[in-house]
Amino acid sequence: MERQHKILIIDDTAMFRELGSIFLARFGVVITASSGEEGLALARRNRPDVIVTDLHMPGMAGDAVCEQIRLDPDLCDTPVVLILGGENPRDRARAVRAGADDIVAKPISRIDLVDAVNRYLRSPRKPGLTRVDLETKVCIRESGAEAWGRSTNLSRGGIFVKADRFIPVETEVELEFLLPEAPAPLSSTARVVWGEKDASGATAGLGLQFLALDRESSRQIESFVFERASEPSRPELPPPSRGS
Repeated sequence: MERQHKILIIDDTAMFRELGSIFLARFGVVITASSGEEGLALARRNRPDVIVTDLHMPGMAGDAVCEQIRLDPDLCDTPVVLILGGENPRDRARAVRAGADDIVAKPISRIDLVDAVNRYLRSPRKPGLTRVDLETKVCIRESGAEAWGRSTNLSRGGIFVKADRFIPVETEVELEFLLPEAPAPLSSTARVVWGEKDASGATAGLGLQFLALDRESSRQIESFVFERASEPSRPELPPPSRGS
């Protein structure tokens, strides 16, 4: 008999725990917790396949739960979906820095939650976010200096850029770029998560993960990716080479 998936929902709001359980019940056994502390204890006891946690909770917040999951050798590879509320782009940056695998904003739709969770249940390895081709000029600002480049592809979580200079991995930068047919450039902070110089060292390929991204910019990116996605999900970022 095939083992049932386990899905852990952590939220201090009873209505969200109930709705989440209804939405996800057909995908496996749903376990719920009303606090971050209780959720972390249940995660260690039950080893869920996916964890869904709210960011804003009394006591241990969702990003703290995610950080503890990443530090636990028995749980560190467990996919974590963080639920955000409100319009504050700093909340998104908190979720990314904590190591969230995906981010879903409130008000939650059934489709968004099911898609986010089911993507990790379908694959024994963590799948990346769907990315699509995008060629547009990108300005990268770091410590008062500007680098310029052109993007090659885009996902909800980040962008690949061929830049005119190398920026070290883990550096946080500011981005500005324009989507086709968009009325104004999009701005976001981002973190360099992958980088590789070309043979001459004159240009570099950079994988940039969005951090503080406002809801309207996030909505525009999601719409752009959804409309142009015509292939199955591909890894969002290639694995960094050793020593990069």
